[in-house]
Amino acid sequence: MQTHAFQLRPAQEFIELHKLLKFLGIAESGAAAKALVADGAVTVDGAVELRKACKIHAGQVVETADARITVSAGPVA
Repeated sequence: MQTHAFQLRPAQEFIELHKLLKFLGIAESGAAAKALVADGAVTVDGAVELRKACKIHAGQVVETADARITVSAGPVA
């Protein structure tokens, strides 16, 4: 399993789930990321998440079968 640490930008409060999966290369495209979520293959803080645009905030953990992502806050601007 791959482990990723994702840091939000200073003014960024959240990132949408499908965008996070695409940005980190867990999904090859936005459509693939949305399909992964729709298939129930993604959990957020241990619970299956089916909302593609779910807002992921600092302190949350996103997991797929192959990856674990820890999201943290960016440095204060």
